[in-house]
Amino acid sequence: MDLNADLGEGFGIWRLGDDAALLDLVTSANVACGFHAGDASTMRRVCEAATERGVAVGAQVGYRDLAGFGRRHIAYAFAELRDEVTYQLGALDAFCRLFHTRVRYLKPHGALYHVAACDEAQAAALVAAVGDYDHELPLLCSPGSVLAQLAAGAGLRVVAEGFADRGYLPNGSLVPRAAPGALVTDPEEVAARAVRMATEQTVVAVDGSVIPCPVESICLHGDAPGAVRCAELVRAALVDAGVTLTSFA
Repeated sequence: MDLNADLGEGFGIWRLGDDAALLDLVTSANVACGFHAGDASTMRRVCEAATERGVAVGAQVGYRDLAGFGRRHIAYAFAELRDEVTYQLGALDAFCRLFHTRVRYLKPHGALYHVAACDEAQAAALVAAVGDYDHELPLLCSPGSVLAQLAAGAGLRVVAEGFADRGYLPNGSLVPRAAPGALVTDPEEVAARAVRMATEQTVVAVDGSVIPCPVESICLHGDAPGAVRCAELVRAALVDAGVTLTSFA
C-alpha cells in the first residue's frame, strides 16, 4: 500500500504543515505546484527532501486560486485548464530534475479533484494534459470517478486513492467539507480506517454502512491539525497489520 500526503502547501513566509516530518512517514508526496499553494523555493525544498528520503514526488495540480487554497470552483474552458495543468506539471518537474528524479504521478487538488470526479469536461482536460506531457504518468484519483474512467479509456494508468481522514457518503463520494462528518479527527480512528482500507478494501460511511473502497494509495492531509501524529499512528498500524508500505510509482 502507498501512503501519500499533500505537502509544500505554504507560500512565501507562510508555512502550512510539517513537510520534513511527514516525508519521514509517507511513501509519496503530493507537492503543490504554485497555483493553489506553494512557490518556487518551496517546490525545490520539498523535492530535495523527498529525493533524499526515497519518497516519490507527484504533482498536486489545482485551480489558480491562492486566496481560496484551490477549494473554490472555477469554470474553465477545456484548453485553458489543460494548459494550466501542463504548466504546473512542468514547473515541478524542473525542480525534480535538479535532484536527478522526475514527477512520478499527478493528483488534482481540492475543488479540481472533486469537480473532475463528476464533470467530464474538466476531467478530460486533466487527461489531455497528462497524455500530452507523459503518457506513462499515473493519475491518482477516486475509484470509479469520471476522471478515473476517462483516464483509463485514454490508456493512462489510474491509481485509486482512499482518504483515511475524510468521511464517506454511502455512494462512495466524500462528505463535502462544509457538512458534518467531513473530517475524521481522532488519530486512532484514522489509523483503524487506514488498516481497513488496506486489508479489507472497504470503508465505513457516515450512515454506518460498509462500502467498497478498492484503493492502492491512502491519503493523509498534511494541513490537518495533528497531521504528523496521525501519520505516525497510521504507518505503525499498517505495519502492525502486515501491510508493506511502498510507493505505487
